Amino acid sequence: MRKLINAPADVVSDALRGLAAAHPSLRVDAASGTVRRADAPRPGKVGLVSGGGSGHEPLHAGFVGHGMLDAACAGEVFTSPVPDQIIAAAMAVHGGAGVLLIVKNYTGDILNFRMAAELAEDEDIEVATVVVDDDVAVEDSTFTAGRRGTGATLFVEKIAGALAEEGADLGAVAAAAREVNERSRSFGVALSPCTVPASGEPTFELGPDEMELGIGIHGEPGRERVKAGTAAEIVDASLSAIDADMPVAGAELLVLVNGMGGTPLIEQYVAYAAAAQWLEGHGASVVRPLVGPFVTSLEMAGCMISVCRLTPELTRLWDAPVQTPALRWGR
Repeated sequence: MRKLINAPADVVSDALRGLAAAHPSLRVDAASGTVRRADAPRPGKVGLVSGGGSGHEPLHAGFVGHGMLDAACAGEVFTSPVPDQIIAAAMAVHGGAGVLLIVKNYTGDILNFRMAAELAEDEDIEVATVVVDDDVAVEDSTFTAGRRGTGATLFVEKIAGALAEEGADLGAVAAAAREVNERSRSFGVALSPCTVPASGEPTFELGPDEMELGIGIHGEPGRERVKAGTAAEIVDASLSAIDADMPVAGAELLVLVNGMGGTPLIEQYVAYAAAAQWLEGHGASVVRPLVGPFVTSLEMAGCMISVCRLTPELTRLWDAPVQTPALRWGR
C-alpha cells in the first residue's frame, strides 16, 4: 500500500487539520470530525447537515459553505459518522428554523442519522430527513437495503442549500431536496479497486482486462463484471441503464461526469464528450454540465454519471451563488 499518509489511524484527523489550514472560512473540529460554516448558525435560516464515511472527498466537507451545507460530519474511511457527531453538527448550525439532514442510503448512515434526529428533537430542534437513493445499478447491495445514494447527493446538497440560503422554511427545503432526488439517477463503473488505509488490501479484485459495471462508492461490487471497454462503451452502458430507469428523451438535464478518485481529468472529459453525444442522440438536452472528481472512492479508477431532469426552478437554484472549497460560482 502506497499512500500519502502518516498512519492509517490518523488519516481522517490529519485530513481535517489540512482542510482547516487550507480553508479558514470553515470551522473544523478534527477531534469530533465535524466541519461547519464560520458564520453558522444563521438566525432564521434552515441548517443543512450531511455527512458519511471519509474517502469520498470532496463530499461532504468540501461542500460546506455559502449556498450549500452548513455542516458536515466525517466518519472514518467508508464508515458512517456516529450520532454524537451528527447531533453536535446539528446543534452548532441550528438558527431557530430547523435542520435538514441529508443522508445517503447506506444502512449505517440511515441508522445513525435516525438516532441523531431523535436526539435533536429531544433538544427541541425541528428536524427533517431526506434520503438520497439515486443509483440504478442494483436494488440491494452489501451496505444497503434499497438503492444506494451516490453522485446525486451533490445535486441535492446544492439545490436544497440554495433554497435555504434564500430563507425558505424547513418544509420547502426538504420538499426541494426530495424532488431533486426523485428526478436524479446515477450509474458508476470501476476500472480498478481502491484500498482502505486501515485494511491495506484492495476492496475487490479486477483482472487486467476487466471492469465492474454498477459499482457503489465504497468499493462494493456492481451488477456485472465484463471485459474492459472504450470510454464510449462505458458511457453507453451507464446511460442506457439510467435511461431504462428514467427516460431522458425530451428532458433538460443537469449532467455530472464524476471521476471516482483515480481517473485523470483528461479521461473524464473524454467520457463527457461521449455522454453529451449519447444524450443528444437520444433526444435529451444538456443544459448544465459538470465534470470532475466530486464524489470519489479513494483512488478508484473509473467514472460515475449522474443526471437530473431539471425544471426552471431547479435550474435557477442550481445557478444560485455558491462558495465552498469544492464548488463555487456566482460570488
